[in-house]
Amino acid sequence: MPFPRVTIREVEIGERLMPFVRPFRFGPSVVETAPQAFVKVAAEVEGFGPATGMAAEMMMPRWFDKAPAKSPLHTVDDLRRGLAQAARVYANALPSSAFGLSVAARAPQLMWGNREGVPPLAAGFGPALLDKAVLDALLRAMGLGLVAGLKRNVMGLDGRLSPDLTAGQIGGFLAALTPAPAVALRHTVGLMDPLDGPHGLAAEIAAARLAFFKIKIGGDLAADIARLEEIAAILAASAPGYAATLDANEQYDPDRLMALAEALNAPRLAAFRARLLYIEQPFDRAETFAAPLPPLDGLPVIIDEADDAPDAFPRAAALGYRGVSSKSCKGLYKAILNAARVKAWNAGGARAPFLISAEDLTCQPGLGIEQDTALVAALGLAHGERNGHHYVDGFGPAPEGEARAFFDAHPDLYTQRNGRLGLDVSRGLLPTRGLLEAPGFARAAEPDWTSLTPIAPAAVPEPIPHGTLA
Repeated sequence: MPFPRVTIREVEIGERLMPFVRPFRFGPSVVETAPQAFVKVAAEVEGFGPATGMAAEMMMPRWFDKAPAKSPLHTVDDLRRGLAQAARVYANALPSSAFGLSVAARAPQLMWGNREGVPPLAAGFGPALLDKAVLDALLRAMGLGLVAGLKRNVMGLDGRLSPDLTAGQIGGFLAALTPAPAVALRHTVGLMDPLDGPHGLAAEIAAARLAFFKIKIGGDLAADIARLEEIAAILAASAPGYAATLDANEQYDPDRLMALAEALNAPRLAAFRARLLYIEQPFDRAETFAAPLPPLDGLPVIIDEADDAPDAFPRAAALGYRGVSSKSCKGLYKAILNAARVKAWNAGGARAPFLISAEDLTCQPGLGIEQDTALVAALGLAHGERNGHHYVDGFGPAPEGEARAFFDAHPDLYTQRNGRLGLDVSRGLLPTRGLLEAPGFARAAEPDWTSLTPIAPAAVPEPIPHGTLA
């Protein structure tokens, strides 16, 4: 089956600084402001004509790269430079299917990262944004919504980056997609978030009908257990029937993880343990692959930061991990292929079910939250981490006209409170029909490009090598 070839005519990239209304601590990092990156591509789609595609993601300090020698600003600048490098690579690429462009960009992007000391997860940030923007342009040119396009595999997804999957498994997974009509909010309880008072956890639950929770743990076992006991008591009283996940952000080791699993069976946490879905990324990303998971009494563990390569999930699964996160900042094609793996492995009679979870990177109202939520819904996931609205006030410093355009396009997603437009979390879920059916990748409005700070493209054009890196 031939797939429409896409030619990239131009790439524009910019950013906007987003101040946080409360500090966000994950692992050893505390974030109080971070820039959001934006991409716009002008493309020519073979047989359909010109189209424009867009995407947005937060450039979170010290998440993609936690190297102690790098400052938070250094890690953000690596993302910025990597995005500029990816813009150059895509703008100079030969015409190909949308997925073919992604495959062709992998080698030069990894080579750039190796040369510049930027690890694969951070180097992959730029292509992740470009892939979303290219898919948006392709779908808009063809007049297709996200699910319709995925079902027809118009992007040409194949097994070049996933030789463990057959063409039939990939095609069958896409054709059978059953999107979720809504995505429930999984509320982040950060390490510095208050548990009591007017902005405490009980107040958040009352304001948003929350039923799913993502709880950060910091690696200090005694402190983590004490805080979990407080949280468990609040959840039992304020959100009966809740479900929770734990996110360690690489702060544990095997011995402390086993001790944590044992502590979760103690009387004060036993009920919480029964409602715990999984633990996310307990170990340093490199140490994740050093040894099999220790015995944890059946508690599933998934990878997130360690998911830095197309084969990361299969390698982790061989060591006892049961899942992986869908996170559009790591690549939409990786998320789709990992979801296809979960379906294939579970259909093959896995002893314990595999899973793909939905996590975000503080996705902001507008392009970021809409595209990530659409991807989550397309994969059929019923709940996902949504915390951008929790740490940033509404649309932040975006111009009023931009915020109003997104509100008018999706009035079921946004609301106005105290004179500010922002995400409507009052129902505890985000409806997805409007995101999935409109032509394009969940984009019915666009940023005010004149309000963004331009990011300069990579300065010196270089020959683009052919092939891919394993």
